[in-house]
Amino acid sequence: MRANQASYPVRTLCSVLGVSPSGYYAWRQRSPSARAVSNTSLLERIREIHRFSRQTYGRPRIYAELRDEGVVVNHKRVARLMKPAGLAGVSRRCEVALHQTRRWARLPVPLRREPLPRRQPPGRRGPQPVF
Repeated sequence: MRANQASYPVRTLCSVLGVSPSGYYAWRQRSPSARAVSNTSLLERIREIHRFSRQTYGRPRIYAELRDEGVVVNHKRVARLMKPAGLAGVSRRCEVALHQTRRWARLPVPLRREPLPRRQPPGRRGPQPVF
């Protein structure tokens, strides 16, 4: 709204957005909610902990630090605040091993083995019945 107030009247902008002008002005003068103030102070503390850990702590460790300090907060709230702030931990995990068939595909041609075809039991033809 503020970006377009120079070009259009507030009453027109409010009607486009489906808001009353008095409601818009009341919203502008309203102070932040208690949750917004709490989120701001909690995010500052999360940033301090993250900075102190040399940007290595993720949500579980930051949550544990806050809990040790006596701050009562849910781990989901910590994660929700960290994501838009761009805070993330560092993982030391190794790469996940590739599936068996993909591993064979990387081998040189003389060592590559093709899987054996599945054999049907004697006396059966066609696909197996599914029960």
